[in-house]
Amino acid sequence: MPGVTRVQYFTACTLDGYIADENNSLDWLFEVPHSEDDGYWDQWFPAVGGLAMGATTYEWMLERYGMVDRPEEWRRFYGDRPGWVFTHRDLPLIPGVDITLAKGDVVRAYAGMTERLSGTNLWLVGGGDLVGQFHDARLLDEIILGMAPVTLGRGAPLLPRRITSKELAFDKAELVGQRIRIVVSVRHLGEA
Repeated sequence: MPGVTRVQYFTACTLDGYIADENNSLDWLFEVPHSEDDGYWDQWFPAVGGLAMGATTYEWMLERYGMVDRPEEWRRFYGDRPGWVFTHRDLPLIPGVDITLAKGDVVRAYAGMTERLSGTNLWLVGGGDLVGQFHDARLLDEIILGMAPVTLGRGAPLLPRRITSKELAFDKAELVGQRIRIVVSVRHLGEA
């Protein structure tokens, strides 16, 4: 089956709904114990054919892991999956990694993604505004959260949009160590 099967926003968030602190850092996440592994990642990740992220997320990863000089860090996280980075400016590329700098409307970029992903899922890594754009275009299918017992008080919100329960429905919630995994399906209004 050609195209994308599902567009999924899989991310960690704090108890007060932030994905990054006011400095766009994810360091808060590494304070949360991750020793509990229920195998969810190993079941979910193989269906991902590519990923999309905003420029802030990409730049944070480049800086934190030195990916321009160490492309193996990208592969450690994402394998050989292609990535699309949504930006309005030029950003450094990671040598030997299939990354497209996407500029403009997510619908236009999504059309190019579907040609490449061949029936696999698209992972929206972050940030929240990019995910909101996918939602606004009626392309977002699912939100998978790993909520941690952390509060930041301010920072980058999970999804800076008003989206009501007419469009969102809880599918599952489960405790995994010190995180709660919440799976939410997105209903596209006007569709049967």
